[in-house]
Amino acid sequence: MPATSLDAERTYDEARFSTSEVFRSDRAKVVCGYFEPGQFIPVHAPESDVTITVQSGTGTVREGDTEHAVAPGDVVVADAGTERGVKADDDARLEAVLVTAPPPTDAEHDPVREGIRRDEFDPTNK
Repeated sequence: MPATSLDAERTYDEARFSTSEVFRSDRAKVVCGYFEPGQFIPVHAPESDVTITVQSGTGTVREGDTEHAVAPGDVVVADAGTERGVKADDDARLEAVLVTAPPPTDAEHDPVREGIRRDEFDPTNK
């Protein structure tokens, strides 16, 4: 696997957050995440652990019932089955590296798709 950088993978999308998958195996997946101000990965709870390392910008990482204000150098870890989401602050882009183990299934991302469709950070909040 060749080395990569956030600069080499960087792509932004005005409509929604964007990711660039840089590694995948049966055991783990690594993506670079790019968020325009206010963009987010909706709260969801797949059966995989995730480690989120903020590279630049500021935002919020939801982990269970806790919302962490994050900045460059911050790392947040959520255990499998724990609700999690990532949101860029309204006035800043956010770049992060997300490592999930094992990779979540397509079905586990239904709340993500629903949250994007409804423009809700927390589609699980009924």
